[in-house]
Amino acid sequence: MATSDSQSTLSFPRETFAKLSPHSYLLAHLQPSSPSSAPLRANSRSPTQPRQPHIHTGSLTHACGSAVVRIGDTTVVCGVRGEILLASDAAGYRSTSTAASVTQSEAQALDLLVPNVELATGCAPAFLPGMPPSKRAQELVSRIYALLHASAVVDSEELRIWGPRAADEEEENEETVLEVKAFWTLYIDILFISLDGNPFDVAWASVIGALKDVQLPKATWDADSGAVVCSDSVEEAKWLSLRGLPIAVGFAVFKVNENMANQGVNGKRWLLMDPDSFEEDLCDETVTVLLDCAEGKTKVLGIEKVGGTVVGRSEMRELVTMAETRWEQWNNLFKG
Repeated sequence: MATSDSQSTLSFPRETFAKLSPHSYLLAHLQPSSPSSAPLRANSRSPTQPRQPHIHTGSLTHACGSAVVRIGDTTVVCGVRGEILLASDAAGYRSTSTAASVTQSEAQALDLLVPNVELATGCAPAFLPGMPPSKRAQELVSRIYALLHASAVVDSEELRIWGPRAADEEEENEETVLEVKAFWTLYIDILFISLDGNPFDVAWASVIGALKDVQLPKATWDADSGAVVCSDSVEEAKWLSLRGLPIAVGFAVFKVNENMANQGVNGKRWLLMDPDSFEEDLCDETVTVLLDCAEGKTKVLGIEKVGGTVVGRSEMRELVTMAETRWEQWNNLFKG
């Protein structure tokens, strides 16, 4: 009995070993002792296997569009709210009567797309009550803002509200000329309910899901009041049309540290697709592939690489190929 008791006291749950020596714990999964065993991560996924995404749109009735996206234990709610900005109140805007003369950068110049990210209290152990806005939230806002305009996913024409230009006495008999009277400004609020790694992929997917769900009421210019009037009719509301389907796919590089050199495994590394928070803390190098395959061919919008020197050109091609497969998965999901 004494021997049995002593053996039981030396047994620890897997979570304890993960906390005591997280690097060795993950390495033991990726490099099993048996040659016949395939490398698996601590979460039982293969290195190139992402988590299954889930999406539900129209969850927030008070928003113009909304989406809830969950990947593993990372869950994000995104709501889009539309407000009207009069052209006369837009700083630096010069009214034009031709749609062709208005550039796509108008949405960025007038700040018509305004993202905001909030990491809710308790979404992860690091976020405690009473803490100021985190650096991570500010970083996510900056990246989402940049991708919104780099991808041009929202056509500026969709945000313009046209009306007849006020005619002079000499022009009373001429045809009515239209000009931009106002714009829709879309406020994109992103709230993390829970965070377990790969926040940018999930946040961006929630933005796309919410934008695809946006319905803007019919807006017309009332010359008598000099204001925009919106219709209450749901049948007259217009769906927001998006350009393509840009998707973000994140990777992390797990590399054997110098302390493991004496075990003959120094220099080995694994590319981990869709890392969770446990894996992110052990990886010094991350890569995010931004791409769109909506037109039948792959369009790489950008590649973000942070830290490390492992990923080179050959690895980049491999990551883009895996990202294309992930894009197909998201595309099928958004199609329902």
